[in-house]
Amino acid sequence: MINKITVSIFLFMAVFLGAPKDLQAQNIFKKYWDSLVRDTADVSKPQLLVYPVVAYAPETSWEFGFSSLYVYFANQDTTNRLSEINAFSFFTLEEQYGLWFDHALYSDRDKWFFLGRLRFQSFPLFYHGIGPETPADFTAKVEATQLIIKERILRKVVDNIFVGLELDYQQLRKTNFVIPDSSMDEFQRPLGADGSNNFGIGLGLVHDDRHNVLNVRKGFFSELAFLSYNEAWGSDFNFTSVYSDTRVFRPIGKNNVLAAQLFGQFNSGDVPFNQMALMGGENLMRGYYYGRYRDKNQIATQVEMRFLPLPLGFTNRIGFTVFGGLGTVYDEFSEISSDNIKAAGGAGLRVLLFPKKDIWTRLDVARTSEGTGIYIFVGEAF
Repeated sequence: MINKITVSIFLFMAVFLGAPKDLQAQNIFKKYWDSLVRDTADVSKPQLLVYPVVAYAPETSWEFGFSSLYVYFANQDTTNRLSEINAFSFFTLEEQYGLWFDHALYSDRDKWFFLGRLRFQSFPLFYHGIGPETPADFTAKVEATQLIIKERILRKVVDNIFVGLELDYQQLRKTNFVIPDSSMDEFQRPLGADGSNNFGIGLGLVHDDRHNVLNVRKGFFSELAFLSYNEAWGSDFNFTSVYSDTRVFRPIGKNNVLAAQLFGQFNSGDVPFNQMALMGGENLMRGYYYGRYRDKNQIATQVEMRFLPLPLGFTNRIGFTVFGGLGTVYDEFSEISSDNIKAAGGAGLRVLLFPKKDIWTRLDVARTSEGTGIYIFVGEAF
């Protein structure tokens, strides 16, 4: 099953620019188009990309929205790291809607590093149950309104080492489990099925020497974070989470990059179903939708070879990647077995958006034992 197909409507702009010159808006769009395709902007200047998107997913029907990317260097100094802000808003024919907001912001000389995301959406979730052996046919569709605010406020202590506060607030409300008749008898409502509010506070330690988080040519990133969710500060459930995320990027020749990631999430206590370790999504274990497998713990890894660009001769704006990943979810470490390890892999096309800032858009096609996932985003998966 294709999880989601997203189409960026740049073709509309290309056709519009070929229209008669008496269109008054043409010059405005042409300048904008030139800034994208020809990257005529000063490399030190901020750049904004805004484009419409159309998507389709079985649980939402047709989806329409706008996506935007804003990138800049602090103080317009290119020796600083590239900061980025992503925003995406959408609505669907099923009267669903959402707003996503992601950012990675570096202050001048990396004194401060802010890394986080916001998700607000009325959007269905597929729930198959808990554990690595849940059935492929979905057990329930969860209709709910969800708010996620995750923020890291990090201070540089020495070169490339950041320490600071990690905050995570997640709210799930207006929940309704739509259960197929075939699953009605065996269905068990999970912890948090009636909705919950949970606030986590913790500490994070980050090593980060990446210069461009949207396309890392060479670098190392590692995060170790501990978060505690407790009734004392407003959580409905008491539990703890530990995150470990390590990424390595090594150049191979002039244009190629070998990238690898090892990720772990480890929870203990009374963990609601929506905050368990969720496998899948557009970044890690592509090909499985986010939350296809869930449990208290997860270990996953992936490797990707990037050819940016391909040696085509007639253009240097087309790239290609191949990737593969392995992962599993589990309750107790002793339960891990080769039978429960899931595999995912695929290939992707890359198109260079901003040559001066080395930012690419990606179209990934990922395959698993359960089907195919197609993803279009600005910036690499990790």
